[in-house]
Amino acid sequence: MGSHLLTTASVGLEETAHAATEAVEFGTPGIVALVIFLIMFALVITEKIEKHITTLICGGAMMLFVFGFAMGWRFDMMWSVGNLESMTHLGFWYGHSDHGAGIDWATIIFLAGMMIMVEGMAKAGFFRWLCMTLAKLVKYKVLPIFLVFMIMSACLAMFIDSITVILFLAAVTIELAHLLKFNPVPMILSEIFCANLGGSATMCGDPPNIIIGSALNLSFFDFLSNTGLIAGVSLVFIVLYFFLCFRKEYKAAGKDIDVSAMPDPKSVITDMRGFFMSIGIFLIVVVLLVTHSMTMLSVATIGVIAAVITLLANLKGAKHILKLVDYKTLLFFVGLFIVVGGMQNTGVLKLIADAIAVICGDNLLLMVAIIIWVSGIASAFVDNIPFATIMVPIIETLSGGQTTTLHTLAYSLAMGTDIGGSATPIGASANVVGVSVASKAGYPIGWGRYCKYMAPATVIVMLISTGMVWLMFGLI
Repeated sequence: MGSHLLTTASVGLEETAHAATEAVEFGTPGIVALVIFLIMFALVITEKIEKHITTLICGGAMMLFVFGFAMGWRFDMMWSVGNLESMTHLGFWYGHSDHGAGIDWATIIFLAGMMIMVEGMAKAGFFRWLCMTLAKLVKYKVLPIFLVFMIMSACLAMFIDSITVILFLAAVTIELAHLLKFNPVPMILSEIFCANLGGSATMCGDPPNIIIGSALNLSFFDFLSNTGLIAGVSLVFIVLYFFLCFRKEYKAAGKDIDVSAMPDPKSVITDMRGFFMSIGIFLIVVVLLVTHSMTMLSVATIGVIAAVITLLANLKGAKHILKLVDYKTLLFFVGLFIVVGGMQNTGVLKLIADAIAVICGDNLLLMVAIIIWVSGIASAFVDNIPFATIMVPIIETLSGGQTTTLHTLAYSLAMGTDIGGSATPIGASANVVGVSVASKAGYPIGWGRYCKYMAPATVIVMLISTGMVWLMFGLI
């Protein structure tokens, strides 16, 4: 699966890779784990059962049938996948923490904190004010707003995690849709994709980049000058792609709106004190996220800070804010982490990584293509964090100690894992959050509609990425 937030660095990465290689060989437990994953995947696609219920049931099945019956009641692995012990370590809150194979509580806590912060901002009228201000700047024309929001999503995601970007922009988009009477779904889909694309441009933009950069000592500007260049070129094509897909729908939208009847942006602010406090809180969190590699504050700590200061700033409405948190999405992630942890511990993910090493041989051009496309396809369905963690020692081996080859494979892996997750609703955290926000507001996005537009966009960027890596490193 796509981009989950966590603090991962070279400290502990070797242990994580070693743990991955120590997973049991693919056999009966792996087959059972794969079957459970496929059942979960099918149920999520059909949407017959609520997603969080599906993942929790499948997570329970993973514990019972894989770690229980198939592996002889491995309570140590059950405990490891539950990962509760991670929260007792200093590195979980400050410094660097090993993600391991299981529930990523740092992501869960961070996401909960961001949800609380966003609800606090919405309560003060911040999002209505922002959408009205933006609408007024472009004279309430929907198509220009659509284009501006795509670019904004990509730029913000270069420095802020894609989850926060989508929580913010999806809320604005829905507020704006209510005012200008247009369907927000196409705009939210484009924002999700551009957030994932923007995140691929820098080391701090997406978790796989953090894993890869920390392990291989790549800097922020190393990524910016390589994956950043690829993302920049891709963004031009993606904006054009979504424009062609939705121009007719948005060209006609908003024409019957009486502009003179639209309220002044300031008039929608419900609490001026809370409004300015919410802006301050948001800016504080943005600074903490951008600088967390220097301050050593983990994303879990930043999430807690965001939640605490938001609730303290809204003491009277704190209970109401807590009720509005999307707990179903948080539970969805818990179940999904358990299922993916089961696949990692039973050797399913390692089997994919080993197959790449066998197929590639010494052909670097083929290595790049396979790593980008296999990583991309895998990341559309499987958590890209453990996949990236497993793949780092694989590409180190494939490079044969040659720095240029290693960097070529590293940027290929980054683009594949970052972009591949955009293809499906469960492929990246931003996707899950964006779809959840839309559904919560009464705009459900089914698998069919999502994949119809997002899968082709993913293929476009992966093709561009493959060609540009080949060109940039002189392989063709």
